[in-house]
Amino acid sequence: MYRLHIANKNYSSWSLRPWLLMRELEIPFEERLTPFDADSSWVSFRAFSPTGKVPCLIDEELAVWDSLAIVEYLAERHAGVWPEQSQPRAWARSACAEMHSGFGALRSECPMNCGLRVRVTSPSTPLQHDLARLEELWQQGLEAFGGPFLAGAAFSAVDAFFAPVAFRVQGFDLALGPGAHAYVERLLALPGMRDWYRAALAEPWRDEPHERETLSAGERLADHRHAP
Repeated sequence: MYRLHIANKNYSSWSLRPWLLMRELEIPFEERLTPFDADSSWVSFRAFSPTGKVPCLIDEELAVWDSLAIVEYLAERHAGVWPEQSQPRAWARSACAEMHSGFGALRSECPMNCGLRVRVTSPSTPLQHDLARLEELWQQGLEAFGGPFLAGAAFSAVDAFFAPVAFRVQGFDLALGPGAHAYVERLLALPGMRDWYRAALAEPWRDEPHERETLSAGERLADHRHAP
């Protein structure tokens, strides 16, 4: 059975992607969660990950690191990771790659924190551009391939890659149009997303660098996490 190494569910957007994909496609795996260290996770994460980062998938003696590489490895072994038809598959891969390497302002100004609710007081111009591109990209996929997911009727890797954005939209109340918000709600309603969210709220750990990064975005409104 696969072993998937992840970090705190409250913060680790990269971990969420392969975790959710495997859950929704019913690919069996064993979860191994190692919390972020107070100073650096390099030593603890290096015990299982060549880069000292998460996620990392272990298949027997083979380590596959980086969320995009994990998705491609799974696609070679399991149906449904990518759409079967070439056009939506190419679009889905392109959208995943764009999410993987882009949207820098969205990542830095609105880091994933499942429990906190923050009002963004002064969204930067780059953040506004990221949100406009996000809405454009989602609309393109939903209209071209008929929905309800980005590349067609079935959940696939491209939806898993944008799943952390759904938590960001929820946490920072980001302004998107009706179609984009409906897609966010669709993601948040997935069984795997609900399970991840419940587990994130129950985690006892607080990582101060992640907390400061989240609160730097604006005004703290609420914290839905259980008391540590």
